[in-house]
Amino acid sequence: MVGIAMIIIGFMLVFLGTIIMSFSHPSESDVEAGGVIMIGPIPIVFGTKKGATLAMILAIVLMALWVILALLRRA
Repeated sequence: MVGIAMIIIGFMLVFLGTIIMSFSHPSESDVEAGGVIMIGPIPIVFGTKKGATLAMILAIVLMALWVILALLRRA
């Protein structure tokens, strides 16, 4: 149940972010992108500048949480 709620919250955040960005008037035309693909505990990070750095940090945190939860589940 928690997993489904997290997926729904994720979709809602993406939708809300899209709406907010569509109404904002950018003063600069600098475009940055970044993302992470998690394959099990292995993160694949791509992007430019700050986006990639933030994505890499978040991927490491998620990977650490995944390992901790897996170890706690075994005990």
